[in-house]
Amino acid sequence: MLRLAAGQVESLWDEVLPVGVRELPEDLARIDRLLGDPELLAPISAHWQSEAEASGRSAAGHGRPTIAMATYVRLMAVKQRTGWGYETLVREVSDSLHLRRFCLIAIDRRVPDESTVRKLTRRLGAETVNEITRLVIAKAQRETRFTGRAVRVDSTVIEADIRYPSDAMLALQGTKALAREGSKLAGMVKAKVAKVRDRSRSVGKTVRAISRTLSRRTGQAKEQVIELNSKAGAQIARSAREARKLAAQAKRAARGRGAKTKLAAAAKLDQLAGRCEKISDQIDRRARGVKITDRLVSISDPDARPIRKGKLGKPTEFGYVAQICEVTENTRRGARGFVLPAATELGNPAENRLLPTTAAELQAAGLHPRELVGDGGFQTAPTLEALPELAPERVQLSGRHEPGSRRTRKRRARYRTGIEGRVSHLKRGYGLKRSRLKGHDGAQTWTGWAILTYNLDTLAIRTP
Repeated sequence: MLRLAAGQVESLWDEVLPVGVRELPEDLARIDRLLGDPELLAPISAHWQSEAEASGRSAAGHGRPTIAMATYVRLMAVKQRTGWGYETLVREVSDSLHLRRFCLIAIDRRVPDESTVRKLTRRLGAETVNEITRLVIAKAQRETRFTGRAVRVDSTVIEADIRYPSDAMLALQGTKALAREGSKLAGMVKAKVAKVRDRSRSVGKTVRAISRTLSRRTGQAKEQVIELNSKAGAQIARSAREARKLAAQAKRAARGRGAKTKLAAAAKLDQLAGRCEKISDQIDRRARGVKITDRLVSISDPDARPIRKGKLGKPTEFGYVAQICEVTENTRRGARGFVLPAATELGNPAENRLLPTTAAELQAAGLHPRELVGDGGFQTAPTLEALPELAPERVQLSGRHEPGSRRTRKRRARYRTGIEGRVSHLKRGYGLKRSRLKGHDGAQTWTGWAILTYNLDTLAIRTP
């Protein structure tokens, strides 16, 4: 059962506290006033209603009451501003009177469990958060007379929460995961079934042998590493075959009570075996010198892709590309505006491939900027096609299309450089550097919360 509003925050215990303890810090007080608008919770209510209609139930009267969505949104805002994990978030909010009051949790009430907050984040998804972001921007236009006159756009990599991938390390992770999930499934099936042998110890020895071989730095090291990788690939292939056999037997034995749980576990093991087979195939293709076009870089996050951006410190990053679009009122130094919901796709899409989605966000928000700046990754013709409302002389792309006087070009170039700082600000201050949620949907949700929290801070600064 959906519950939007929180209960009474004040209690008799608050009367014995000093006045300074009961008052929120200025930054939290401003955001508290903004989040007091019940309209900002409408997307959550709509999402819950759509889920209820799909299952033929009532969102308002079915099931146990949820935690208050007003409390949940505030908890997530605190999480993105501080960079805390879910467990740390719950612990710190429990110990802070200011954070309790901000999150609408009375002093004699228990803070929601970390698993509750985590599952709600996954359940609501990215589109619900993006809709709240759109409402915040509309609120800024309506109440603070915000007018977007200039736009700067750039893409960045949202890193996946994975280790640097190597063939042998992926094989080690795969054998561990297959043995773990295979053991769980075998325990559910009463009949005698195939076992998935745990080869992680053997593969671990191979990984350490590769490290020793690379440290020798001899001319034969490369051939020896390829041979060791092939050995790890053969081991994970055997584990994958055993997992396939166990999953097939479990599906045939799934009858009566608990059949749905067994089928779900068998499907999960089957899917994991498919990923491990892909890793084995990658190792084999590399040994034969065949090009790998769709490389798997993580067992737990198969959507993550290797992305080359040409940076000296990180020539290759692993994760997802998101296009960040900031709309400001002017192009002066220090201009701070609102960031639209990020456009993103799997892989390493070009700037102009994501630009139509960004242009649609601008149009949906009722924003009609006079100028747009971007870097050299944008192509001139597709950019002007995606934004037909802008005259060509109002669009500046570094090194490609720079119309106007020398003074105008310098002003726009300086303004464009600011998007690099804004992206860095989002990564350092709002957790955009690395997504702690798995998969492309998880990365979109994580990005959405980072942008929403930044926009709330921006609107709080603009609100007297």
